[in-house]
Amino acid sequence: MDQIFVDTLRPHLRYLDPGQELRPEDRLRDLGLNSMQAIDLVFDLEDNVGVLLPDDQLTDANFETAGTLWAAVQSARSGDLANR
Repeated sequence: MDQIFVDTLRPHLRYLDPGQELRPEDRLRDLGLNSMQAIDLVFDLEDNVGVLLPDDQLTDANFETAGTLWAAVQSARSGDLANR
């Protein structure tokens, strides 16, 4: 996970302490992400990370952990490059 991704995700995780490291296995719901915040997070990822997550990637499975969301972002990045 790169720093821009972590910095974008962190404000949406109200139960993640400021000094606490975000690990790939951390469950996003346990850290305070709810469905409404997930929508805001998608917009922030688009703005900050520069990636468009396709609608079919906006699944509970992709938003389960920081690592699964990172994988979806990486997959979307690869798709963006392939479509250029």
